[in-house]
Amino acid sequence: MVELIPESYIARLDLPKIFGRAAPLQVDLGCGNGSFLCALAERMPEKNFLGIERLIGRVRSACRKAERIDNVRVIRVETAYAVRYLLPEQSVQVFYLLFPDPWPKRRHERRRVMSSEFLRSVHCALVPQGLLRIATDQLDYFDQMQRLARADPQFVIVEPLLATPVGVDDVDLPLTKFERKFQQQGVRIHRLTLRKASPVM
Repeated sequence: MVELIPESYIARLDLPKIFGRAAPLQVDLGCGNGSFLCALAERMPEKNFLGIERLIGRVRSACRKAERIDNVRVIRVETAYAVRYLLPEQSVQVFYLLFPDPWPKRRHERRRVMSSEFLRSVHCALVPQGLLRIATDQLDYFDQMQRLARADPQFVIVEPLLATPVGVDDVDLPLTKFERKFQQQGVRIHRLTLRKASPVM
């Protein structure tokens, strides 16, 4: 069963039971129609992939795409809630936050998923040296993300020219539906990769 219906929405997920094995986990936050999630899962069958999406139509689409892919599960729940309450501590190798809803109107900015509280939840769920990979077409949102990241000592910004960080496979990432559209329109994509910082001994 691709769609994951948790036994409880207040208990941490039992990932080995859900996937039928223990394997490194990568999570697509707001997986949309599942095209990116499924393409990535097919490239890395040795890893487990979880898609988180709140819209039922997108969940159904993602589940249809993942029907024949053993290492994908999709859960219908709000992103920040799932990261904070459902994912076990130190269980995620890589989070993908690709083209999150920008909520461009100033009065709606508080609805953006990226916040100090969200970063704390991501940090808790990541394994040591785990990554949060971000992409957006919205420059103001990107600037906000960078400010939050630079102010958070729990993360290090991974410079693009450095060698591939631990936990990132040496493969080109598949394109999301939004990224294809933006490329065709000549829209600039802004990217940010954060690594969970090692505690100072």
